[in-house]
Amino acid sequence: MYWNKRIQAAKLGYILLSVALCALGGVLIAVPDFSAALLCRLVGVTMLLFGAVKIIGYCSKDLYRLAFQYDLAFGILLIALGGILLFRPDTMVQIICIIMGVCVLADALLKIQISIDSKAFGLEKWWLILVAAILTGVAGFLLVLRPMESARAVMILLGVTLITEGLLNLTTILTAVKIIRRQCPEIIDTDIAE
Repeated sequence: MYWNKRIQAAKLGYILLSVALCALGGVLIAVPDFSAALLCRLVGVTMLLFGAVKIIGYCSKDLYRLAFQYDLAFGILLIALGGILLFRPDTMVQIICIIMGVCVLADALLKIQISIDSKAFGLEKWWLILVAAILTGVAGFLLVLRPMESARAVMILLGVTLITEGLLNLTTILTAVKIIRRQCPEIIDTDIAE
């Protein structure tokens, strides 16, 4: 029962934060003149929360062990970057798009691996994760590359990237995480030959 609560907390956290990413992305598309310093703080808080949720997910014992398999290291990275963005927004304003682009691109690449593992595991909707990961990876790559110089265009691209990242996380969590009522953690047989 304890493990189920961890999985449920991680799944709910993923869903809520993914919806928040989509909402923030929508705001950036609608209001591309959004304050860069405020954006750094909002993204910093979101990264801190997502990092914590990723670590909780990694420590849970979900049935398939797919969605959270890379989340320990990535969660720690998000917490570190979120703290920097939150407490040093003035120095990070110039590179927030690069930071977000690299994080999104890395997450997309990890989710491509998860989709391949999901296919091998026999999940029918593995291809949804793959398609969402490819679209998110392209958006993250473009954000790092910044093919346009206009600040408004970059903010809109950041908004699109946040929406694709949110949708990728929603797709992954809803497809690859299953909760069973009476799921027990795995038991390791530790018989020692005497």
